[in-house]
Amino acid sequence: MPSVPAAPPLIVLCTLNAKYIHASLGLRCLLANMGDLKPQTALCEFTVARQPQELVDELLTLLGLAHPGGVQIIALGVYIWNVTRSTELVRLLKAARPALKIVLGGPEVSHEVDQQAIVHLADHVITGWGDVSFPKLCNALLRGPQPLVKVIAGEQPSLDQVVLPYDEYSADDLAHRVLYVEASRGCPFKCEFCLSSLDQTARAFDPDRFLAALQVLYQRGARNFKFVDRTFNLRIDASLRILQLFLDRLPVAGSGPSADDLFLHFEVVPDHLPERLKAMIAQFPPGVLQLEVGIQSFNVAVQQRISRQQDNDKTEANLRWLVAASHAHLHTDLIFGLPGETLASFAAGFDRLYGLGPHEIQLGLLKRLRGTPIARYTESYAMVYDPQPPYTVQQTGAVDADTVQRFTRFARYWDLLANSGRFRQTLPLLLATRAPSAFNAFWAFADWLWRNTGQTSGLAPETLVDVLFDYLTTDCALSVQGVRTALLADYMASGARASPRTLKGWLPKQGAPEIHAGKTMAQRQERHLVSDKF
Repeated sequence: MPSVPAAPPLIVLCTLNAKYIHASLGLRCLLANMGDLKPQTALCEFTVARQPQELVDELLTLLGLAHPGGVQIIALGVYIWNVTRSTELVRLLKAARPALKIVLGGPEVSHEVDQQAIVHLADHVITGWGDVSFPKLCNALLRGPQPLVKVIAGEQPSLDQVVLPYDEYSADDLAHRVLYVEASRGCPFKCEFCLSSLDQTARAFDPDRFLAALQVLYQRGARNFKFVDRTFNLRIDASLRILQLFLDRLPVAGSGPSADDLFLHFEVVPDHLPERLKAMIAQFPPGVLQLEVGIQSFNVAVQQRISRQQDNDKTEANLRWLVAASHAHLHTDLIFGLPGETLASFAAGFDRLYGLGPHEIQLGLLKRLRGTPIARYTESYAMVYDPQPPYTVQQTGAVDADTVQRFTRFARYWDLLANSGRFRQTLPLLLATRAPSAFNAFWAFADWLWRNTGQTSGLAPETLVDVLFDYLTTDCALSVQGVRTALLADYMASGARASPRTLKGWLPKQGAPEIHAGKTMAQRQERHLVSDKF
């Protein structure tokens, strides 16, 4: 809780984060822009794992006793991952203290507001940006005149008017949490599955002001930065200045702290990597840069259908260069269930991407986010979505419900075996069993694993070693010695300390575990981070 007034606050900014490690940028933007109300404003962050009644008790304790005729406000950031718990939280708050003013904001309540239970429970909703509109609403609620409408369209201020939020990160945040930062807002592209497609364009913060704020964060000890810009490499001059700031602060070899301390995550446009940006990226040592590269689909007809602008040949060439000539960790994304995308088409795209050698392929199911234009294909492409968050596709005209369920298991197992980095020696053996298609090989294994375990969670590394051994040596008739050698190398490299059935008698006698001062990439990267905006 970075900001708590000495006296009970009049205003509480609150959200339920997916994990503790996530620190809400949106709440800090609001707090920084509260003006003369800031001393009377508190910031509270919880996780979705907490029970709503516990949160109610903590919030009401923070607010203190209700004052007759006095106004107190709780503002709640609502997102796709927390709307269900947030709805229950609002219901309990209003039941316990009806006079509380509940104000909602965030992407989940910025569209289709009439259809949402949480909106009916709340007093006011701000759709869109809240930096200016939320302080104005608080002033009206506390000082009058009272607002006449429930749903308020958020003003989009000039970014020069917005107070930057980075002073609101506490020392504890800097030490233990991912710090979200934004050099720009918005996106010029129109991918119809994404809420950013509703933006008119991308707008950049003044680079001198932003770089100065980054430098202060770094001087305070911040080392883990997640840039939430949708298109970090859209404006190359700005990208270079940001990268140079961090490059200048990397230690010279042997001169001080390791570069392991610094971790930077950027989302990049895959087909826009000019030579001067490549030259800068190539200077970073291993373990510092993580680039999230949204491919989504290599199918040209699907790309056109969803208004996605992507030069596939340039994308492929840039990924090959990043793998071969840089130390950046590449986190690539594909989306299953896009309108008209068949299983065979998706498999071809997966194989094309896998062949380029990225470190991770994150496999996601299409979600029909509220307000996104992709809803226009619901009837024409027989799209069926789960009506409950996160609104994932359940079937389409091109893939039936059973195929979607099989893909969901495939994606979970891919995370466990491939994205985890635990099976670097064994995975190539598995993916070669249905050559030339890595997708078909893993699809067959995923079906086998489900039939034999009935589990997609709770599979320990030792269990995975054993099932891989059984599948590869029995169903695929691979050499027992070759498979065991690969699994032994992978298991020892992972640092695991138990003894799988398959490796009994093969593991060397283990002494005390080694203590490593630096963190491995798998430990340091926080995959699939959500961006918190109010």
